[in-house]
This record gives sequence, structure tokens and C-alpha cells, in this order.
Amino acid sequence: MPGTTVIRNADWVVAFEDGRHVYKKNADVAFADGVVTHIGRVDHAADTEIDGSGRLIMPGLVNIHSHPTSEAMNKGFLDELGSPKLYMSSLYEFMPLFRPDEEGRRACVEVTYSELLQSGVTTLVDLSIPFEGWLDLMAQSGLRVVAAPMYRSARWYTRNGHVVDYEWVDDGGRAVMDEALAYVDAAVAHPCGRLSGMVAPAQIDTCTGDLIADSFAAAQERGLTMQIHAAQSIVEFHEITRRHGKTPVEWLDDLGVLRAGAVIGHGIFLNDHPWVHWPQADDFATLKASGTAVAHCPTVFQRRGITMNTVGRYIRNGIPVGVGTDTYPHNMLEELRNALTNSRVISGDPFDLRTSDIFNAATIGGAAILGREDIGRLAPGAKADIVSVDITDRAMMPVRDPLRSLIYVAAERAVRDVYIGGEQVVKDGVALAFDIPDALSRLQAAQRRAEEQFARLDFAGRTHDEASPYTFGVR
Repeated sequence: MPGTTVIRNADWVVAFEDGRHVYKKNADVAFADGVVTHIGRVDHAADTEIDGSGRLIMPGLVNIHSHPTSEAMNKGFLDELGSPKLYMSSLYEFMPLFRPDEEGRRACVEVTYSELLQSGVTTLVDLSIPFEGWLDLMAQSGLRVVAAPMYRSARWYTRNGHVVDYEWVDDGGRAVMDEALAYVDAAVAHPCGRLSGMVAPAQIDTCTGDLIADSFAAAQERGLTMQIHAAQSIVEFHEITRRHGKTPVEWLDDLGVLRAGAVIGHGIFLNDHPWVHWPQADDFATLKASGTAVAHCPTVFQRRGITMNTVGRYIRNGIPVGVGTDTYPHNMLEELRNALTNSRVISGDPFDLRTSDIFNAATIGGAAILGREDIGRLAPGAKADIVSVDITDRAMMPVRDPLRSLIYVAAERAVRDVYIGGEQVVKDGVALAFDIPDALSRLQAAQRRAEEQFARLDFAGRTHDEASPYTFGVR
């Protein structure tokens, strides 16, 4: 079997058969030329033999929503910070003020890509403001990356901490949209063969209706998906209802973009969310009928006491749901755990969301949202995007159901090796593409520089440690 690699006698394999994931025990996984060729027993010798004993072999995870250029630097600053007069969101008062410079942005990306790989992610949607060298970093990472350069018609800010204002550009965002589409086209054409594109008007409240509609048309013309942040905060819900007399979901529907081929980033605040009190709409039914997908990222919201109502309900009703890592840690397995916990807490029902549901969302669900049938699964003909988990790790043991041990307890600590298109990108738990200690050192320095400029940007002139005090006083 020339050019074939076989993982021999894995204790557990998450294989894809008859349209669903199944466990196989004591099975081999063979791959060649970047694709899976066989799952079961391989009787012939292979060019490369890997011992699968003591391992769970599973498909790489598909992450449909992430912000690698900024979020890694927010560690230690936004962990327990919200705006009390803006419904506890930190989007408007704090996030625009604590931001990386150019060197910090590159360090953020290197750290984030490495963290994602080490938590089993093999396909990533990167929602970032594009910068020089961005696509090169994607290619260097070894990930399958969907480049989603964000653009908008206005920036948000606050002058007083309780009112959000918007500064609109004269052309409605056309120039930055054109630049973003050029990045999308360059990603699709990139010679590494692992990059693709997504059209990404940034937020529903920072984009004109024309920009959103034209963005969806541009995505459809290219055969791509469009993603927009919507229904992500109470501030945004009130802003859209104030402007249009419609909920965010209703307005997107009126614009003709609430359709298959569109993704709503977060989609939390529908009219029936208990915080909203807007009974005149039926957003859930509208969303359910539309075919629009939702990117669920529980960790960033749970820090501020916010959660979807509920992701289990969305999935049961056939709304396409994928999973993302909107914030640090960029740990996809922890996002799955948080999704399970939050859905059960808000519903009061341990059966509201099952482990199989959220694992499907993070694999075949995310793949379907991206229009892919060759990722998020282990089956002959699928891409050899493979994660090897050490089930003898103490956080995994005792092992009765390996995915439960991985998601509820071990997370990235048990991930040992990752392959993308048959190429190894994580070895012994360490991502290979970047010098991680160096990237972390540069990120640390960038965080110090961001602290220095914070007071200059803040409307109230607060220092970083006044806005986000340390856990204990510093003497």
C-alpha cells in the first residue's frame, strides 16, 4: 500500500457510517494522499505504522466562529468585566480600548492558532480585520482556514458608559467591503489548497441594510457563506428595534438575507429570550423556517451571566448550529462542555442537550454550514483530518465513554497528535507551526503596551487597573 499511513489497533475510533458518527473498538484507520482510505482492519503493511493502542481516534473539529487577531490578549482583563449600564456586555465600553498593536496582533494569531490545534480544531473560520501577512500565517499554521475578513459601515463607541453611539463612514463601508472581498478571493486561490473564504459584514448594527444585502449577494455569487454578528446583545436588540421597529431577526428577514447560506454569529437574543420582552415577533419560528445557521460560542457570554435559550432547543428544532471559540481560551473542547452545561442550566433539564448533539455540531454540523461533506467525519474519501487522544491520560481515566471523558473532564490535556490532510500539525500535544514560547512572550509585551494606552482611549480617563481591578490589591 504505497504512501499509506495506518493507525493500528486504536482502542476507540469515532467513525462515520450511514450518515452518523459511531464508535468502533480496536480498529485501524488508514489514510493516503490526504484522505481516509479505510476504517476497520487493514491486513497489509503500510509505509508508516502508528500504534493506536491507548488512543481515541476522532475527526478534527470544525470551528465556525473565532477572532484570532485580538481575543488572546484579553486574558486577565475581560474575565469578569462587563458594563453595568450596557446590560453587562463588554463590547462597547471596554473592548475597543484594550487592543493589540501590529506586533501584538501577529502574536495573538500565532497563539490562537496553536491553542485551537491543540484542542483538536482542524478547520477554522477566522473573523478578523485583515492585515498584511494574514493569509501567510493561515497557510503556515497547517489549519484549514476560512478567511472571513470583517468590514462595516460604522464604528461603535460610548461617551458616557450608558449610551452607544455610531460613527458612520460616508461611503457606507463600500471601500472596506471591496478590500475584504479581495482577501476572500485571494484566500480561495491560495496555493496551499487549505484556505477558503467567507463574506463577513461585521455586525448587524454597524452595517447599513444595503451593505448587508450586497454582502449576501457577493457571497452567493462566489458560492460562499456569509456570516454576521446579530442578536448578540441587549444593546443591539434595542438599537435595531429603535431604528426599524423590528427585531434583528425580522430585519435580516426583510433584507432577504435570512436564508440558507447565511450564518448568524451568536443568535441569542430572539424576541422570546426572557431578557427581551418583545412578544410581538416570532423570531424562533422565522429562524427555524429560514435555513439560516447559528454560530454558538457559549464561553464569552457565560462570563457575563448570558446564555442562549437554549442551544438544545435550536438543535432539536432543526436550526443548523455550529460551534465557535469567540474568546480565550481558544479551546474548542471547553466550548463544547460549556454549551452542554449552559443549555441544561437554563432549561433545568439534563436531557436538553446531549453530548452527541454538541459533538455533531462541532463536526458534521459545522462542515454542513460551510458546505463541506469531506471534513468533520472519518470515512473513506473524507479528508484525513484526524485527532488522536490519549485515553490513558489521568484526566481521561477511568474510561467508559471516551468522548464524555474528553469533553467533560480532560479537554486539550489529553490531545496528543493532530493531522490535517494527513500531515501532522500537533505532536505530543504541541502545535508545530509556530514557536509558542516566543509568541507568548511577544503577546505578553503587547498586553503591557495596551495597558499603557488604555487611559488615553477611555472616555472616563480610567487606567486599565481602575477599569478592571486585580483580584487582590497590589502592594
